Amino acid sequence: MTDVRQQLIDFISADAVFHGDFTLTSGKKATYYVDLRKVSLDHRVAPLIGQVMIDLIAEVPDVVAVGGMTMGADPVAAAILHQGAARGLSYDAFVVRKEPKDHGRGKQVEGPDLEGKRVIVLEDTSTTGGSPLKAIEALTKVGAEIAGVAVVVDRNTGAREVIEEAGYPYFAAIGLKDLGLE
Repeated sequence: MTDVRQQLIDFISADAVFHGDFTLTSGKKATYYVDLRKVSLDHRVAPLIGQVMIDLIAEVPDVVAVGGMTMGADPVAAAILHQGAARGLSYDAFVVRKEPKDHGRGKQVEGPDLEGKRVIVLEDTSTTGGSPLKAIEALTKVGAEIAGVAVVVDRNTGAREVIEEAGYPYFAAIGLKDLGLE
């Protein structure tokens, strides 16, 4: 395990894991909640997320952009964009809206032109895999080629299986065991 990855795990464990009774987006109940926005928007942690995620997707060839459903994926994509630039890499970022805008250019996918480009779909914390699949649906409409799905924290609640069953590689930086939750 890299020192940077351990630092990220420590920040998530200390600042983004909450215990109690929670209802997840999926409707499922949980006794803990991983609120990654508590750390992904923190100036100390965002660079760590970018570094860990770049290391996670480094072996995926020809990826030109990263992003996913707003809002969870947005800070992760920005962290990868900035940390990639610091390493001399050229990852662009994109944002997928829940619905196409009803004004302006009416776009659902914002950012660079992705037609014919290989992209990684991001998610901060995965539960069911529904958000990445919704992003993939929108990205496919604009002609993007999906190279895989990468998540910061995998809750081990079936997202991997759903994504892989849909035919996409799944990459997770941190699991529940890393956070002492399994």
